[in-house]
Parts: sequence; structure tokens; C-alpha cells
Amino acid sequence: MALLKERLKTGERLFGPFVNLCHPAVLEIAGNAGFDFAIIDTEHGEISSDRAVDMVRAAKLAGVSPVIRVYGNQPELIAKALDIGAEGVQVPQVSTKAEAMAAVRAAKFAPEGARGCNRYVRAARYSAADKFSYFTNANQETAVIIQVEGKEGIANLPDILTVPGIDVLFIGPYDLSASLGIPGQVDHPQLVAEMQKNMELARQAGVAIGFFVDDVASAVKWKNWGVQYISFAADVGLLYEVFREKVMAFKNG
Repeated sequence: MALLKERLKTGERLFGPFVNLCHPAVLEIAGNAGFDFAIIDTEHGEISSDRAVDMVRAAKLAGVSPVIRVYGNQPELIAKALDIGAEGVQVPQVSTKAEAMAAVRAAKFAPEGARGCNRYVRAARYSAADKFSYFTNANQETAVIIQVEGKEGIANLPDILTVPGIDVLFIGPYDLSASLGIPGQVDHPQLVAEMQKNMELARQAGVAIGFFVDDVASAVKWKNWGVQYISFAADVGLLYEVFREKVMAFKNG
């Protein structure tokens, strides 16, 4: 299976859920269902790094690209996510060019960044990877996804997109709606127009665009408009919806 970053570079439109439940089986199910990637959410989920590594293993075995959303723009968190083998790291709360530079610096080995060099980690196959090529290959293959949030981040997008090494610019629709003065109105024509403007900025910078949706119709719409990294709901919400649907069908039957 091609790596997430490779697929983004070829222009594929990819679809994947957030995963909050702390169990490798969820990643296996996601892969068997045909999702392209899954975001292991250590920011809002209940997942620690010692459990995330088994979730990464399960994802790779099931053919779904593992991305880890860290809980802060901190070098040690970013390095840990990549050391355990995530194909991409998603960094939240990026609002300025300096913060974007810090995220890239933490995710890349020298000379592109300052990630600590250690090949006795899972990502380097516990030192089985060639020591002369591992660090270069990791820089080339790892996807850096920055999550721009809040009014400040939206306002600073043109500057943020000048930072080399960003693979995906992820914009939350609710943050974008708030920045436009239409909080929660994620289908508002003003939001759609602003998002399409941001998509063009990202295209000019050679950066893929990411967007969150919570229904399939919206996912298809944004896919057709050019969004490549489509984050879809979360495992807990999807499980609840199916459970609730079955319960109500039983009670009303």
C-alpha cells in the first residue's frame, strides 16, 4: 500500500475517521471497511502513546494509513508519534507562521528540522532500517498535517502557507465559521466561498487541503470540490448513530 504522503502527492482524494476508542480492533475494522487513513486522536481521545503503538500496528496490517493527532505543538509529542510508526502527524492549534515552522521542525530530521535522531525505534524497524538512508527517507515519507484553528490562524493562512514542509493544511469548519461571524453555519455560502479561496491558496503553495465533515453527503461535496484529506466524524459518533438507529427501529417496530 502506498504511503499517505505519496497518495496525497498524486492528487488522490482520501477519506478517514477520527479514532477515539483505545483499541487496535477499531483500526482493523476501519481498514477492512476501506477507509484510506485513520486519525488516532491523542488530543481528545483516551489514547496514550503506549496504546497508540499497537493501534499503528493494527492500521498497517489492515491497510489503512495511521495518522496521530498529538495533543499539542510540542517536539517530544511529535517525535514520539513518528517514532512509533505513524505515517503522518496532525498538529492542532496552529495559528501563526512561527507555530507552523515549529511543527515542521519537530517532525523533520536535520537538515530540514531538529527531530532527535534515534534509529532504535519502531519507525526504523528497531534498527533494521539502513542507518545511512533512514533519516532521509523519513523526512521524505512522513506527512506533516497542520491544523489551523481560531480567527488568528485563519487570518494568518497566507503566511502559514509559506512554510516549507507542510503536506496538509487542515481547516476545521467550525473554526472557520466562527472566524467569519457565522458560528456553526458550516454550509453557509460565505463559508464555502472562503474555503474555496483557502483551497486555492493551498494549491498555489503545493499543499493539500484537509477538512472535517460529519456526514457522507458533505464529504462527497468537498471531495468533488478538490479537498484531498477528508476527515469524517469519529468512531464513537458513528457507533452511537448505528446503535441508536437499531434501538429506535426495535422500539418503534
